[in-house]
This record gives sequence, C-alpha cells and structure tokens, in this order.
Amino acid sequence: MSAAEVKLAPLARQTSGRIERAFSALHASGSRALIAYLTAGDPSPDRTVGLVKALERGGVDILELGVPFSDPIADGPVIQRASERALAAGTSVATVLALVRQMRRESELPLVVFSYLNPILRYGFERFADEAAEAGVDGALLTDMTIEEADGYVEAMRQRGLCCVFLVTQTTPSARIAEIVKRCSGFVYLVARAGVTGVSASVSGEAVPLLERTRERTELPLALGFGLSTREQMQQIAPHADAAVVGSAFVRLIAEHAAGPGLEGKLEALAREFKQGLKLPEGPTRMAAV
Repeated sequence: MSAAEVKLAPLARQTSGRIERAFSALHASGSRALIAYLTAGDPSPDRTVGLVKALERGGVDILELGVPFSDPIADGPVIQRASERALAAGTSVATVLALVRQMRRESELPLVVFSYLNPILRYGFERFADEAAEAGVDGALLTDMTIEEADGYVEAMRQRGLCCVFLVTQTTPSARIAEIVKRCSGFVYLVARAGVTGVSASVSGEAVPLLERTRERTELPLALGFGLSTREQMQQIAPHADAAVVGSAFVRLIAEHAAGPGLEGKLEALAREFKQGLKLPEGPTRMAAV
C-alpha cells in the first residue's frame, strides 16, 4: 500500500485533548504557544520534574520531553551533550515514562515525548503507546520516522488517543507536506532552518514561506522550531506561527547552572521572557482551527 493510499483510524480524543485545549485557550487570549524542549534525565532523572515545573511556572504551554539517544543526528552540540549526560545517568524510555507519571501527580501540562525512532522501535510501538497513554503522555515526535514507515506507529498511537507530530522542513516538497500532515495530530512541527538544532542569531528568511505553504494544506496548529533563542525572535514569528519551540536555550542554561543554586528560577525567568515575546499586541487574530 502506498503512502497516498493509507487509511488511518480517526484520532481518539481522551489524552490529546490537553493539546487541543491549550491551543484553544491561546486563541482566545491572543497569544502563541511556547513549547519547551528538555532532555529527560539531564542533569539527572531526579531533577527533571522540578525543571518541568519551573518551565510551567514561567508560562510554557506544551513540553517536549526528550528521550536521550546515543546518535542524535538532528541535534547540535548542546543537546548532544545533554543526551550524553542523561544516558550516563541511566535514563531510558522506561525512565522517561516514569517521570511523566510523577509529573502527572501535580500537572496537566500537555506533554509530547521527543525521540529518535530507534529507542521506540526497540521498546515496541504497541508497548510504548500503551504505557505512554497510561502515564499521561499526550503524543510523540520521532524525528527520523518517515511517513513510508509510519503507518503502524500512527495507528497504534491513534488507537490510544495519542497525537503524532511530524517534521516539515524547508526542503520538503509541497506534495509531501500534504502527505505528512495527514498523519499529524496535535500540531505540525516546522523546522525553521537547514541543519541541526541550536541557538541562532536570526530567523531564516525561509521560515514564513514554509509556514504559508504548510498552512495551505492543514488547519492544524503550526509550531516553528530549530534555532529560536531570543525574545526578539519570538516577536518576529508570533504573527505567523501558532507556536514557537525552544530547546537549546533551555538545555544550555541547565548545563551552565546545574551545579549551582537557582537553576529552577533561571529557567522560569527565561521561559517568562520568551512567553512575553509571543503575546500579540492587538488581541486575538486568526490561529489554526482546533
């Protein structure tokens, strides 16, 4: 069966509703979503939940919780080193799900597991989907999962009410974007620049055209990531994207201050600064339908 011929089950609503509700509330308030990435287990698993709570206090709307991987080819040196620290601390897929269970005792923050394909494939799609739904995960993004390989994974996730987020890049042809967004739920992740994750001084001139091309093919919220690291960049993309994804800026702060006091406060303050940049000055404008 070709990618164009696949028929997927409708997405169940139970768990993914947290993401939908977040975007609906932001639409009403005239703000864009701040999506934060953290590598689970960095600097140690027992610190992760506290760091997540700090980001939530700072205004983060959705969390991407990264599964550390030994060969993170899409990530720059900041997140590569975070994966090394987390793996050295013993973090695994099972650890990540245990951390989600712990987080869910106190928080309803929407949460997407961010991973490469290999750890989830080894864990098993069905097992991962079962345990992720039970833990309180809202969805997952497998960075190197292609749509040609994705149908079994997508079906397992949808049957359990979990969102599947896929990447769209500047080099993705428009016809392929149409096929990718068919398999997306929750939101679509658009890569703002060519290359790997990391801090960038400016937003690529190709980012807005990519947003426009993707918007022609879906009503899902569009999140822009890779290289976003300043409040000014948040302000620049807020009129165009439904969400900004920030990873390396937070992970770098953890690396610099993990050994000293006040890390949680610094994360909270940085999240609040980014969130301020995502507030639209003229009130609610059109966002993606949710």
